[in-house]
Amino acid sequence: MNEATTQELDVRARVERVLETIRPYIQADGGDIELVGVADGVVQIRLAGACVGCMYSLMTLQAGVERMIREEVPEVKAVEAVPF
Repeated sequence: MNEATTQELDVRARVERVLETIRPYIQADGGDIELVGVADGVVQIRLAGACVGCMYSLMTLQAGVERMIREEVPEVKAVEAVPF
């Protein structure tokens, strides 16, 4: 395994740990969050359940999820939602 792949796997694992701390709060409101991928410093996530179509999902993504991920994983440049 090359160094870039190892670093990418490390970033992915750290992002997943952050999502594990966030997930119970999102699930409490009937939603869910899934890590789709990490590439070139961009984290792709998918919101599910009550989050789909919720007018606050973008705010949750940017003010909550992205902020927490970037605090814990400084290599992350952005977080974006991908549709189903």
